[in-house]
Amino acid sequence: MIQPMASPSNDSTATVSEFLLICFPNFQSWQHWLSLPLSLLFLQPMGANTTLLITIQLEALLYQPLYYLLSLLSLLDIVLCFTIIPKALAIFWFDLRLISFPACFFQMFIMNSFLPMESCMFMVMAICHPHLCVFIVVKNALLTAPIPILTSLLHYCGKNVIENCICANLLSCDNFTLNRIYQFVAGWTLLGLDFILIFLSYTFILRAVLRFKAGGVAVKALSTCGSHFILILFFSTILLVLVLINVARKKVPMDILILLNVLHHLIPPALNPIVYGVRTKEIKQGIQKLLQRGR
Repeated sequence: MIQPMASPSNDSTATVSEFLLICFPNFQSWQHWLSLPLSLLFLQPMGANTTLLITIQLEALLYQPLYYLLSLLSLLDIVLCFTIIPKALAIFWFDLRLISFPACFFQMFIMNSFLPMESCMFMVMAICHPHLCVFIVVKNALLTAPIPILTSLLHYCGKNVIENCICANLLSCDNFTLNRIYQFVAGWTLLGLDFILIFLSYTFILRAVLRFKAGGVAVKALSTCGSHFILILFFSTILLVLVLINVARKKVPMDILILLNVLHHLIPPALNPIVYGVRTKEIKQGIQKLLQRGR
């Protein structure tokens, strides 16, 4: 979760109306080179998730609850990528570091709302109850909406430099203990509960799969479930590492934290359409039909 930091006592008390983003402060001369892999990593998830959305929309056979879930997951990935990465690329390419106060908190709202929502999507797909989508939206809205609202009510003064590619670690002159406690409780309530339910669901699935007498069916099921669980574990591990690094901020180089922040918004969106989409026979056939229409 994104949280403010206390402003040094010797800073000016002038009110801050905009922030200056400093991506990878120790590698400023490398920014143009860093933009190349970042651009490719941005285009891949955007293209893959857009293709998946179009395929599900155009293929009548995919009008099923499971594929509606995949559509929602792809939409979440697109919004997350589009909210974070273009600004980072604008910094690398054109040195456009300034971000307004409203734009910064809008970015925080998207991150704090959509990342837990993506975790909930993994949980819903694991327990196979698509009708819980409405519950996901309501639960995340109620629990995560107060985070950027509480943060925006704080008084920001003095230093307006954010050593990150995204709006994080804002310098506040106010006491933000309430914000920190709420973010901690809300974050672990959402993500912790989701991961427990996901783990239990895959445990039951594994027990059921091992009862199959047909070896080929069991192997296929294990392969599918295994790839899904590895992706979920990857998503959760990066998030856990980010939390731990934020706790031990002074012991970890800031560039490492920034890199993990960026990758966390790129790698899962890049892998989701491959693991959940392209590996599915019906979606693979739908993509082939889509490509044939384009000829």
